[in-house]
Amino acid sequence: MRLDSEVIPIRERSAMLFLRCGRLDVEDGALVLVDAVGVRMQIPLGGVACLLLEPGTTVTHAAVALAADCGTLLLWIGEGGVRLYSAGQPGGARADRLLYQARLALTDDLRLKVVRAMYRFRFGEEPPLRRSVEQLRGIEGVRVRTLYKELAARYKIAWGRRSYDPRDWDAADPVNKAVSVANHCLYGICEAAVLAAGYAPAIGFIHTGKPLSFVYDVADLFKFDTVIPVAFRVVAAKSRDVARDVRLGCRDMFREQKLLRRIIPVMEEILAAAGQSLPPAHPEAVPVAFPDKKGLGDAGHRN
Repeated sequence: MRLDSEVIPIRERSAMLFLRCGRLDVEDGALVLVDAVGVRMQIPLGGVACLLLEPGTTVTHAAVALAADCGTLLLWIGEGGVRLYSAGQPGGARADRLLYQARLALTDDLRLKVVRAMYRFRFGEEPPLRRSVEQLRGIEGVRVRTLYKELAARYKIAWGRRSYDPRDWDAADPVNKAVSVANHCLYGICEAAVLAAGYAPAIGFIHTGKPLSFVYDVADLFKFDTVIPVAFRVVAAKSRDVARDVRLGCRDMFREQKLLRRIIPVMEEILAAAGQSLPPAHPEAVPVAFPDKKGLGDAGHRN
């Protein structure tokens, strides 16, 4: 049995590590990634909060058990984070962030504060006063349509309106196909961030009633600064395979901008706009596995 002092607290760990093209296994009590020719690379499992497993990665039972024991989240993703397929123990073993998120979403005035913060972040200005969530949603829709028209003019692409039927992919024009693929790429990386931070994808503030409502809320904060320009750029280049080129473009952009690292702090900032602190743990709740008794650095170390 390990002592608490042997485990690095979550706040002291690196945020995440991408792994691909190898088999995750346990040797001599350590996690290793073994490639096709047998070369082994030791993974500092206890020093990472989240492992993102890209295509080409297989995992043994022992590796999953060790990750759970160390409190490290495993996420099975597409290349570069353009999809999220599954997550191991999403949200961790405690419900404090889930309860916090639910309280904000279910309290009308707190929900409105979060929605106003989202509007402020997206458009760089204060939203109109004395507007409901539904009214702000309508104003947002007008702004979004304007942004699409501006991008179409910049890339010299004919644009009518956002139109997409998932049951009839071939009916969509190239630019709508590109935007749909780009959006799904962003949803994958945003869902990974939501789960890694311990929140529920289904509890949204602007979007509601869908399994990924909060993911859509978070994705909208970044959409027009990240994936939508990629989609228009691919169409402007007259790509022969729009879906593939958009996915590759989003993958490269996610890596270059380190988008996954940016999403969680912004998400926390948006929720904090409601002015509420995380609720205290219930007296009967299971305590944290590795309490943060003392930071690893000196008095000037930033946790």
